[in-house]
Order: sequence, then structure tokens, then C-alpha cells
Amino acid sequence: MSSPAAGRVRVLHVLKSLGLGGTEKVAQLFLRHLDPQRFETAVHSPEDGPRAAQIRAGGSATFIGMDLARALAAFRPQVIHLHRAGWPEPELLRPVRDYAAKNRPLVVETNVFGRHDPSPSGAVIDTHLFVSRFCAERYARHTGLATQWPRYGVLYNPVDTDFFAAALPDGPAAHSGLAVGPVLGRISRADPGKWSRLALDILPLLAKDVPGFRCRIVGGVPEALAFVRQHGLAGCVEFLPPLSTDAELAAFYGALDVLAHANDAGESFGLVIAEAMACGLPVVTHPSEGERDNAQLELVEHGLTGLVAQGAEQYAGCVRRLFENPREARAMGLAGREKARRFFRAQDVAATLGGMYDELLERKGGAG
Repeated sequence: MSSPAAGRVRVLHVLKSLGLGGTEKVAQLFLRHLDPQRFETAVHSPEDGPRAAQIRAGGSATFIGMDLARALAAFRPQVIHLHRAGWPEPELLRPVRDYAAKNRPLVVETNVFGRHDPSPSGAVIDTHLFVSRFCAERYARHTGLATQWPRYGVLYNPVDTDFFAAALPDGPAAHSGLAVGPVLGRISRADPGKWSRLALDILPLLAKDVPGFRCRIVGGVPEALAFVRQHGLAGCVEFLPPLSTDAELAAFYGALDVLAHANDAGESFGLVIAEAMACGLPVVTHPSEGERDNAQLELVEHGLTGLVAQGAEQYAGCVRRLFENPREARAMGLAGREKARRFFRAQDVAATLGGMYDELLERKGGAG
């Protein structure tokens, strides 16, 4: 394997699909913002999807639908960056292990859900990157392992905060000068696993107590559509199709007063929350029970960048508080925008990742 000093370092990001999910978007932002003078980038996925064209437009090659072993042989990466849940996946890691036995690349994973892989195949991974401090701390509690660099690290997911700031320089302007009621928004994949009953139970409460209340939902599931019909909320709740670009997201966030986050499984990071913060929106969320993902509380600081509530009555009360106190809501939105810029700005996060690659390659070369 050639050394990094010999030319650009070849980096292959490995994903299971190229759909519109958060994991795919994170990889796309890394690929777009890694320094092209230092890194030659590509992505492998067994499945095609709408992210593929966007990744190619950003200057990265794509290896789609072929065996990972063939992609590794064709691209010959010096860095293999896996995006995965963290639990044992021997079929994914077998070609990585075989390639590593002959070429000795650096193998990094973004451990999306902070899970532990004690399998023999998992030993091929040099460095595990968690997407939140919460995930790293829970991993340490459950495994008894010290999550210390260079074996472990925390790297927040990147967000194109510059784009959102430019698209909404003054923050959300939900009413655009029109005499309409306050607008609540919710966005996720149309997946029941991304929902909480809390997201539905607050709707009749707000429709009853808030004049002109409206709610816009991206990612509605059948239970949500049925709930809205059964409770006569069709006049104030609108279901929207999936959004595929940051321009569409900015238009959605810009038409809201408050973002409602509700997911019983919680968030290992919370990309939707981070994007809403980057747009200057205050966020209302809730804690998850037990050892479920709870990084939403790492992003949303109660009383600073949004509000944290327990139960439907308290949650609806938090939303009403922000509706009724626009100055407070704006202050929280601006604080959230600043936090997103400081911690999630894509260019800065990608630069940190590039620095990690350099250091880890040097360490691995020295060890050899």
C-alpha cells in the first residue's frame, strides 16, 4: 500500500444503501467536504438510490451493485470507512478483512447506534467513531471498555450549516406577513420506528387551545393518517411528501414556528434536530426511557435551544409557550443556530475527520 505522502489518500466509504436516510446524507457530506487536494474519495453500496447522483456531482466515484471485494480491488483504498450500526456483521466485514490481510488499510467505522461488536470479524476495525457523547458513554457503561482515542472517538454528524444560514439569513419566517396561525412541524422517514404516540396525542390539545393552529408533517405513517381522520384534524394537519434536498428542507423549516421531535426509540444523534437548529428553529423534544438512545437531549438544551417535555400535556404546553412567546422562541432558535455552527458545520467536521485519517494512518504505518 502506498503511503499518504505519495499522493492523495484513497478513501472508500461503505454504505448499505444510497437512499434519503440520515446515514447516507452524513456520508455524502463527508465525501463532499473532505479536502480534494488530500483525499480521493469513493463510495460503495450494494443498492442504488437518489444519493448516488448527488455523491457523483460532489466529485466522488461510486461503486454500486457490485461485491465489496470487487470494489476494494478496483479502488485500492488506503482508508475504508464503514457506516454501520455497530453490531456483528461478518458478511460485510469478511471482504474488508481479506483485503486488509494483503494491503493493511486503515479501517474506520462510524458506529451509528453505538453498539458493540465483539466478533472476530470486528477486530479488523481500527477506530470506532461514535456520533454523540451519549453513545460513547453508554458503550463504555455496557462494555466496561475505556472509549479512548485512538481506538475510539466522538465525531458529530456534519450539517451544511452554511447553506441553511444563507437560505434563511433571518431565521424562519413562518407567517411571511400573513395573518395565519402558528405552525408546528415534524419530519422523519415514513417509518413507524421513527414515531412516538406523543407526536399524535399533542395534536388535539393544540388544535383545541391554539387559534389558527396548523401542523405540517413529512413522513406520515398509516397510524398518523388514521389518527388525524378520527380526530377531525384534517383541516389543520397537512401531510407532505419526502424531501430530498437541503433547499427543500430549508423551505420546510422556514415555514415553521417550532419543530416537534418525538421518537420513542430516541436518537443516537438527531440529524433532523441539528438541521432545524441550523435553520434557527426552536425544538421541542422528550427523553427516551431506560437505555434507549437519548442524544436528542445532548442537542436540545432545555431553555436554551429548545424545550424538553414529559407526556402529552407538558409537551403541548411547551409548544404553546413558544407560540405565545415569539421573542423567547427566536432567542432559542438563534442559540440553536449558533450551537449547530460551532459543533456540526460540515466543513469543520470533515476537516476533523481528515485530520483523524492522517493521524491514524501515521500510527498504523509506525506500528507496521
